[in-house]
Formats: sequence, structure tokens, C-alpha cells
Amino acid sequence: MVPVTAVVLGAGSRGEIYAGYALRHPEELKIVAVAEPRRDRRERLAEAHGIAPERRFASWEELLALPRLADAAFVCTLDGMHTAPALLALEKGYHILLEKPMSNTEEECRAIEAAARRADRVLAVCHVLRYTPFYQAIKALVDAGEIGEVCAAAQIENVGYWHQAHSFVRGNWRSSRDTSPMLLQKSCHDMDILLWLVGRDCRRVSSFGSLGRFTAENAPAGAPARCLDGCPHSESCPYYAPKIYLTGKTGWPVDVLTTDLTPEGIRKALEEGPYGRCVYRCDNDVVDRQVVDLEFAGGAVASFVMTAFTADFSRQLKLLGTAGQIQADMGTREIVLHRFGEEPRQIPLPDGGEESGHGGGDYGLVGDFLATVRGGGESRSSARASLQSHLICFAAERSRLRGTVEDVTL
Repeated sequence: MVPVTAVVLGAGSRGEIYAGYALRHPEELKIVAVAEPRRDRRERLAEAHGIAPERRFASWEELLALPRLADAAFVCTLDGMHTAPALLALEKGYHILLEKPMSNTEEECRAIEAAARRADRVLAVCHVLRYTPFYQAIKALVDAGEIGEVCAAAQIENVGYWHQAHSFVRGNWRSSRDTSPMLLQKSCHDMDILLWLVGRDCRRVSSFGSLGRFTAENAPAGAPARCLDGCPHSESCPYYAPKIYLTGKTGWPVDVLTTDLTPEGIRKALEEGPYGRCVYRCDNDVVDRQVVDLEFAGGAVASFVMTAFTADFSRQLKLLGTAGQIQADMGTREIVLHRFGEEPRQIPLPDGGEESGHGGGDYGLVGDFLATVRGGGESRSSARASLQSHLICFAAERSRLRGTVEDVTL
């Protein structure tokens, strides 16, 4: 097998994870160039993949100014920087693996989808949950008619207290002004999965949510701006940064802080960088709890809850049909099918499939993308398939801010 070649635009956490597929499966993928403004991140990815010095770029503009260097481009820049490189890469003939969300504006999401239709190239959006053994098993049950017609669904996303603090209070996605609203950035996965499982277009949505906890007025007395500045609540506060980052572990989320993963390097990052700030004294504005109600064509309904205030870091689903129900927990990998009038059945999941994050979805996505590039056809999470989940997020955010019920128009 001749490996698909790819360039990586954005060598942050997600770009590094998707590129890592090449280290596990060099017969399928070879990374040949990287564009990343942070020199340490750029060099770390380049060294890991043996990328030639002349193929290491400080910006995606420099890389895409050249004739096409590879078969595919992994667009893993920040949310608001997806559109321009994706559109230019399509023009230059690259197949695209596009990190979600497609963009942080509805107009740009529509523009990407239209460009993908015009181009004879594969474009896959990184809705990784579609590629997990967990959700694929549930989808197979639905498609086989095991619960009849889907009438209702309920999904909960347990973000996890420490994950909320890491990514959405201290981290890159803390500000809807600079990146995306919480629902679009974190939970477009869930909107996509509900659409996929129900199998019908969404017509209307309503939403409520707020930022209620991680604000300055909730800071305990005497809490300094940074955890390491002598915080008197270091023992009692679950968000005290050293409890999360100075544990001896150096994988995610610690490797987001710095490329110097020695204890001294991590401590320095906490003393100087954003991840050492008090969670009550950050510049965050995204919600820490939200609910969305959805109405689908044909009358099916769904509810979704996102909350920061959980000890676990997982999703739970209940799918209700005319002939039975499915109850599932992604964290425990348990799926129970209960057809009406029959005994409940535990649905086994295949061993393995967990070699990457998101329950195996990260590498499942990349493997499927590469197979589609080699064999042709449309990705399971193409721009066409992914656009509606984004439109739901935009409509839900309008609903949350305006107190309205919003139509979803393709």
C-alpha cells in the first residue's frame, strides 16, 4: 500500500493527535510538511515525523503559497481560522481533514460546504463520535429496526469539572468572542450524533444556558490571580492548578501547557501561562451549563444537556423507539437494548478500537478518511453531512440569547 501523504496546518493538540496516526500506521499515512506559528510545537511535530527543514513553515499561508505538496491537508488551526486555509487547500487540489467546528460563523460553514461540493476532493469534518465502536454499535441497532421508529432521544455530555477548567475557563476555547460558543465548539459532536441516530432533519430548536460558576464574584476570599501565588485555598479547591497538572503525568492535558514536560517546565508554564490562573479570575465567557431541545421532521424530539459539574468525563444516551429502547454509557462502554416484551440485552462491543482518544474515534476518523481518499466516495462526516449540526448550534445559541424558538434552515 502506498501511504497517503499529508500536510498539517496547525500543530496544536488536535493536529498532533491526527498526525500521530502516521506513527502507528506508516503504511497508510506519511506527514510531509507542517505549518505552525509556535516554533516549539512546529519543531516537535516535525521531528516526530522526520519532516525536512524546508517543509517546516511558520504559517499556513507560506505552505499553501507553494504548489501542492501532498495528497491531503489536515486543517487544525483555531476555530476562526479554518475557512481561508480550507478553501485555498481545496482550490489547490488537497483532500481535506477539517477539525470541527467547520467555522465559527454560519456563513463560512455554508461557504465551506459549497466549496466542497464544487471540488472533486474528499472533505471530512472531525465529528469523531461517528467513528467510535460505541456509537457505531448503537447506529447499527437503530438501522436494523431493533427499537422501531425513533421517537425521542436524550443525551448528556458530562464535560468534567477539570476538563471545563482546562479547555473552557483557562484554555483556548474559553471565549466565544475569540473562538466559538461552547455548544458549537464542544457539543456540535452531540448535535451531529443525535441527527445521525434519529435519521431525520432537525426543524426547530430552543435552548437555555449560562455561565454561572466561573466568575470573579464566586472567587473565594483571598484567592490570588494565579494558583501558585500563595493561594490559601490550595488544599480545598479542586481546580488548584498543581492538582491537575503537577501529577507526574505528561500526556494530555499536561502536554498542552508546554513542550518542556519536566516538572520544572510544567511549573514554569503554570507560573507564566494561562493554565496557572485562578478559574474565578480568567477572561472566559462560555457557558458552564446548557440544555437544547430539538424537534425533527416527522415529530421525533430530543433533549441534550451539557454540564461542567461532573466528576466523570463521558456521555450517556437514552434512545426511545416505537418497539423498544437503548440505554448507553460511553464511559463504561455499556449498551443495553430492551425491546418491548423481551428481556433486556447487553450489546457487546468489539475488543480494541481504543488506541486513540474519544473512545477510538480519533484514529477511526483518520483511517476512514484515508480509505476514502484512496477509494473515492464521500466521507461519513462530509461537509454535506456535517453542516446541519452546525446550523443547529447557531440556532440554539440565538435561542439561548434571545429567548426564542428558532427554525433550522438548510
